[in-house]
Amino acid sequence: MMGAIKTELEKIGGVISSALWSRNAQKAKLVVLGRNVSDGVLAKLVIYLLLSIVAYLYLQPLLYMISTMFKTMSDLLDPTVKWIPREITWENITKAFNGLQYPRALLNTSIIAIGCSVLQVIVCAMTGYALARLSVPFKGAFIGLIILTFLMPPQVIVLPMYAIYSKLGLLNTPFVFLIPALLGQGLKAALFIFIFRQFFASQPQSLEEAAKLDGASTFRLFVGIMLPLARSACLVVFLFSFIWYWNMSYEASMYLANDFQPLSIRLTMLEQVLNPTMLGQTRVIDNPIMESTNMAAAFMIILPPIIIFIILQKWFVSGIERTGLVE
Repeated sequence: MMGAIKTELEKIGGVISSALWSRNAQKAKLVVLGRNVSDGVLAKLVIYLLLSIVAYLYLQPLLYMISTMFKTMSDLLDPTVKWIPREITWENITKAFNGLQYPRALLNTSIIAIGCSVLQVIVCAMTGYALARLSVPFKGAFIGLIILTFLMPPQVIVLPMYAIYSKLGLLNTPFVFLIPALLGQGLKAALFIFIFRQFFASQPQSLEEAAKLDGASTFRLFVGIMLPLARSACLVVFLFSFIWYWNMSYEASMYLANDFQPLSIRLTMLEQVLNPTMLGQTRVIDNPIMESTNMAAAFMIILPPIIIFIILQKWFVSGIERTGLVE
C-alpha cells in the first residue's frame, strides 16, 4: 500500500516538475525571442551590433582625426601607435589656430553661412509658397527653370558670374554669396524651394479659406499662418544651407581672395603658411610633417557645425520627417 502511494506521489511530482520546466522554458524562449521578431533579447543584440558597426564606420574618420591631432612626430612615424598616442601634445592645435587665423576666418565664414542661410530660408519659403498655393502665370515654366538651375553644375557659369561680380565691384566681399541668396539663387536654392513647395502643398486649404474669410491678405496669410506651421521645414533648410555654405571651397576660391577668406580657403593655404619654403610648390599629399596640424585644423573647422547639429538634432530629425525628405 505504501509503495503504491509512493509511486503515485513520484508520478505527480514528475508531472509538476515537467510542467514547471515547460513553463520556465516558455518564459526563457519568450525573453530570448520575444513575442514579435524585434522584441527578444537576441534580436536586440543583433540590432545593437549592426548599429555599433555602422556607427563605427561613420565615426572612424572623426576618431582618427581627434587621435592624430594630439600625436607627436615620433608617434606619427611609429607604426605601433594607432589610436592612443604615447604623448599628448597641444602644439598642433596652436599651429593650426595661428595658421588658419581662426578668429578672423571663423567670423568671415559665419557671416557667409549664417547670412546666406537666413536669406535662403526667407526667400525660398516665399517662392515655395507661391508655387504651391498661388495662381502664378507660367508656373510650369518657372518650375522647369528652377530644376535647370539645380541640375546645372557651378563650373558652367563660374566665368560669367566672375565677370559680373568684377564689374559690380563685389569680388572679395561676402556679397557675392549674400546677393544670390537674397534673389533665391544661392547654393542648392532649387532644392530648398521644392522642400517648401512640398510642405505647403501638403497643408489643408481650410486654413487659408478661413483666413481669407476674415479678410487676411496673401502676405498676412503667409506670415501669420503658413510660415509658423513651416518651422520644421525652415529648420531643415537652414541647417542644410548652413552646412553647404560652411564647407564650400570651389566657389569661395573663385570669388574670394586675401581680403576676405573663409576657413575652407585658409585650410588649403595652411601648409604654405606654416612652411613658407613650399610657396609656389605643389602640395604634397599625406605629408607626415603636417598631418597632425592638418587634422587639428580640420577638426577646428567642423567643430561649430557639429555643436549646432547636436543642439538642434531633435528638431532636425522631426523636420526631415515632416517635410517628406525621407519618402
